[in-house]
Amino acid sequence: MEPLVFQPLIKQIRWGGRRLGTVLQKPIGDAADYAESWEVADQPDGRSIVASGTYAGRSLHELMKLHPAELMGRHASLTQFPLLIKFLDANDWLSLQVHPNDQQAVRYNPDENGKTEAWVILDAQPDSQICAGLKQGVTREQFAHHLADGTIEETLHLIPVKAGDCVFVPAQTVHALGPGILLAEVQQQSNLTFRLYDWGRVGSDGKPREVHVEQSLDCTDFTRGPVNPVTPDQTRSGDHTVESLVECDYFCIHRHTATNPFCIPVDDRFRILMLLQGSATVKTGFGAAELKRGSTVLLPACSIDAEVTPTGSSLILLEVFHPA
Repeated sequence: MEPLVFQPLIKQIRWGGRRLGTVLQKPIGDAADYAESWEVADQPDGRSIVASGTYAGRSLHELMKLHPAELMGRHASLTQFPLLIKFLDANDWLSLQVHPNDQQAVRYNPDENGKTEAWVILDAQPDSQICAGLKQGVTREQFAHHLADGTIEETLHLIPVKAGDCVFVPAQTVHALGPGILLAEVQQQSNLTFRLYDWGRVGSDGKPREVHVEQSLDCTDFTRGPVNPVTPDQTRSGDHTVESLVECDYFCIHRHTATNPFCIPVDDRFRILMLLQGSATVKTGFGAAELKRGSTVLLPACSIDAEVTPTGSSLILLEVFHPA
């Protein structure tokens, strides 16, 4: 099975901007609210479709059924692709949110998973901030009190971010993205989100958007405290640097920086490659894909180890895969 490139699924949401098109070369129109590009998705309301090649027009969901061994290898027993891969452009604050873990998710929707995620920042304005967790020692009772009297920001762990930062956000963590941030997101295959607070805004109908206070409080881990950007583990061979950004139960993220060709082992597991900077050719034993900034490719588990060749100056590439 050849490398698979999918048609991006573009989502318009009030907090979006235009950088999915102007920076990452996604197909957007004339509006100003392009928020998310779903690169690899297997959701009922968003399933990735192969853009070209042998499987053009097939959905990822179909390929999971028709070619589980070739696509998934050692994880062929999975009936849903386990990860949802996105680019996000935040032009305003997202709502303050929390996601349930796997055990909590099935109580609200038996067909959903929990949602652990990670953000890799591509670009950020000098004053860009995120909320990642709560200040140390904030209890459920204190948090609920501040939420009720409009002083919720006093409880939040707000931190600046810059290009290159990676923030790991486990399920049950209160979080929000601030304006001026362009990022890549890796998450469990889930679209279950509880909106805790929306900064007093109203929707397009002039009414406040729905919030899910009790569900959010029930799903928040109040022992977690502040969450800060990860400190990568780094290895180097010649001009090729590999940083291990995240290793968790649901996904692993490595970041490659190089100016010369290098190999990525596939080892009977799918690999997802996201090009954050530069351009490259990716070849396996069954085909090749040309990548530019903002491109995403899925290497099936049956692939022979992939050779990545930069075609310009140095590249920065995310490699995402399922744990062993």
